[in-house]
Amino acid sequence: MARTRKQEQDEDTPSVGNAAEEERDYSVRAVERVCLILNLLQETVDGITLNEVAQTTGLPKSSAFRYLWTLENHRYVERDEAQGLFRLGLGFVGMQSRHLEILRERARPSLEALRDEFGETANLGLLDGDHIIYIEIVESRRGVRLAASRGDRDPLHSTALGKAIAAHLPEDRVRHLLERTGTPPRTANTITSADDFLDELTKVRRLGYAVDNGENEIDGRCVAAPLLGTHLPAAISVSGPASRFTMQDVKKVAKTLIEVAAGIATNPLAVEPAQTDA
Repeated sequence: MARTRKQEQDEDTPSVGNAAEEERDYSVRAVERVCLILNLLQETVDGITLNEVAQTTGLPKSSAFRYLWTLENHRYVERDEAQGLFRLGLGFVGMQSRHLEILRERARPSLEALRDEFGETANLGLLDGDHIIYIEIVESRRGVRLAASRGDRDPLHSTALGKAIAAHLPEDRVRHLLERTGTPPRTANTITSADDFLDELTKVRRLGYAVDNGENEIDGRCVAAPLLGTHLPAAISVSGPASRFTMQDVKKVAKTLIEVAAGIATNPLAVEPAQTDA
């Protein structure tokens, strides 16, 4: 039987019952269902299907989808269209999340070592919505340097960080992100076609690293490696002025970056157990 919008709304409205019971129970059914969905998502790494959400919450699939769709719009949920799975999004993780703090703390010494070894700025970036956000930066000590500020955002399609992260996302999701932002030319070297960008990602996966060759800033060059195994869309990079950080330097830096990224990604989000008094 067809369901009306009124019937669906009534599912989220507490029924009127005994007055004393209502006084004791201030819960809101819709909020409880949101919490249940978020708890389900938090318990899985790979994600859950719409059917699993519907079965666990007791909601019709149409109602479960509306909950997930709303959470996705606010970035608390992200959808893997290729696999039909839903996962926790970055709106839920949040910039002050303990997970990101641990990742930053773990990455900082490695970024400092990269800066000291190559003399250029080292970065930790994360996919936040449809852009890359810099969550940790260790600036070069040189007077002329290429460096963003923590919290700055750059496009996905023109940055080495963006390429390194996008190379390990489903193709449908990458296309969706590019549709939202477009591929505007930042410089004459910027990739401005979604198909060309996807071809570039094939190369990134083959090499294990990504290069921004004057694509985001005409006088800049950057090489990045993904942090695989962190369950976060993150990468690290080394960036510098193109006149000093040459293409001949890229392979050497990339080899070290890949090794460093593998080290950071080894249990990067493991939280030390709280100490208790005997």
